[in-house]
Amino acid sequence: MAAIGAVGPALPPLVDHHCHGVARSELDRAGFEAYLTESDEPLVRGSTFFDSQLGFAVRRWCAPPLGLEPHCPPERYLARRRELGAAEVTERLLRASGIDCYLVDTGPRGDLTTPQELATAGGGTSREIVRLERLAEDVADRCDGTNGFLDGLAEAIRTASRTAAGFKSVAGYRYGLDFEPDAPRPAQVRDAAERWLAGRTAGGRVTDPVLLRHLLWSAVGTGLPLQFHTGFGDPDLTLHRCDPLLLTGFVRAVRPTGCPLILLHGYPYHRNAAYLAHVFPHVHADVGLALNHAGARADAVLGEALELAPFGKLMFSSDGYGLPELHLVGARLFGEALTWLLTRWVRDSNWSSADAERVASLVAADNARRVYRLGAS
Repeated sequence: MAAIGAVGPALPPLVDHHCHGVARSELDRAGFEAYLTESDEPLVRGSTFFDSQLGFAVRRWCAPPLGLEPHCPPERYLARRRELGAAEVTERLLRASGIDCYLVDTGPRGDLTTPQELATAGGGTSREIVRLERLAEDVADRCDGTNGFLDGLAEAIRTASRTAAGFKSVAGYRYGLDFEPDAPRPAQVRDAAERWLAGRTAGGRVTDPVLLRHLLWSAVGTGLPLQFHTGFGDPDLTLHRCDPLLLTGFVRAVRPTGCPLILLHGYPYHRNAAYLAHVFPHVHADVGLALNHAGARADAVLGEALELAPFGKLMFSSDGYGLPELHLVGARLFGEALTWLLTRWVRDSNWSSADAERVASLVAADNARRVYRLGAS
């Protein structure tokens, strides 16, 4: 990409610091559309999730790599997808995204590509982000008794910390972000584990706030970056309890450890996340999921995040999940939004071209490489 003053800042290969695997299997229309929404129900008859900002963005950005005209009808797009097959579509879209490194949250269950498979298809590299709640549930499925569970969990977190780029929590889904901030006492953890295990069947989710806090503080003890889902998501969460400001007490308690905390997504509380990144040195933010769903309004959301967040604290993510389209759309919307904002600020003499180029590199890749200790590209 050309420099500022021509068509915008040059973006380096992107580091997608929060994403997921994609479906290996072929998808029918209903299966495809299910990934275009955070809803858990189809729309009423005669309506479609293609009629959304994300749906329009898919047709705009993903049609050309598949050999189609931008904005082609959904029926034609899906027919072409079937013609090429899932593997070919995945490779084409990921390689068109400009993403060089994928940090993959492996928490979701289902027939999804592994981090290495995603990297191979995309022609880049990958690292795993370990979801704490999934880790605890897997340990509970294979360990007997409270002692076995707690010992197994401690060992699983230690083992994961040796290879993972970081940890991720969905405490916002499982309970809310309004939990007690301090680490629970060992006796509290043991009592909570006994209660949970006694009433749990295989695969049962961990929702107890004491156990969730124990997971968080166990991850903090490793020193690896800890991601939090904040803001909107599917109907499992209660939105007002996912405002990142609810984490303020926890953020203060963690500060002496230096453990990096990353506030994901944020919308409609992304300005609150930017504030926390502004005032606490160990807090970072992104607006990944929000940009995909904002579509043509992505520049407005990204601009609001850039109002207060220090430029060394904001990172790119696609939150791509299930569809490789979401990785590509996330990358393109981010790139277009950032280019538009910085070009305008340079044009209006608020920024220099050199500063715009430097900030573009920070947000696109360099911040993530520093925070997750990925090294140079």
